[in-house]
Amino acid sequence: MLRQRVITALALGIVALAAVFFLPHDAMMGLLTLLVLAGAWEWSAFPGFTHYSARLGYVALIAVGVAVIWALSHSGADLDAVLYTAVIWWLVALAWIVLFPGMVSGASAGVAGLFVLVPAWLALVRLHEQEPGLFLFLLLLVVAADIGAYFAGRQFGRNKLAPRVSPGKTWEGVLGGVAGAAIVAAVGVTLFEVPIGPFIGLSLVTVLASVVGDLTESLFKRHAGVKDSGSLLPGHGGVLDRVDSVTAAAPIFLVGLERLGLFR
Repeated sequence: MLRQRVITALALGIVALAAVFFLPHDAMMGLLTLLVLAGAWEWSAFPGFTHYSARLGYVALIAVGVAVIWALSHSGADLDAVLYTAVIWWLVALAWIVLFPGMVSGASAGVAGLFVLVPAWLALVRLHEQEPGLFLFLLLLVVAADIGAYFAGRQFGRNKLAPRVSPGKTWEGVLGGVAGAAIVAAVGVTLFEVPIGPFIGLSLVTVLASVVGDLTESLFKRHAGVKDSGSLLPGHGGVLDRVDSVTAAAPIFLVGLERLGLFR
């Protein structure tokens, strides 16, 4: 299982590197749109949709959301409100996980998908358009956190993080993830020539947000009674299982960069 997971991760890494640095922005935007729509297909199982027509309808709804954001961006509209709404959503998601993990319905799962997928698309598109290096850094930050959490959790995991949502995750895993991300953040300070304190602080907040993203998908998978969101990626599950952390991390990271004056 670990071998398969590593092989898939390496293949995805090569594809991601090639896409970030060699695809024109419009092509990258199209690729991100396909990923979001694939994620929407998988998410459509969480509200309990079983018929293809219902699931395709949900994908169409997410596609309309992305199209509206794209049209507004090309009209010169200020879309910061979408990103700030995403920040608020992830705070709500955190409270939901901690306080009311059993209160999930099909309707709430369906609405949640809009807040998860559409703002993530906007944040990733904007990051790639303005600074592909920061786009790649975000992906590496989340990957480092995932790797650190995986190995620290397996080796030292004792104290459950959110047993009612994801019984396998531990606080030790979170600390391992933070440690792995801190190393990547330190490298990022040198590469991007940014103030060390604010940038590392933002990176660690982003990693914590990625944990919330992971737990949020677990919350809805548990409600739907599925272990993985799909089976497209051997050893990883579905698209959502690979990008759930990024859906939360991307808007948080982008808003933080802008608020700290590190990104325009």
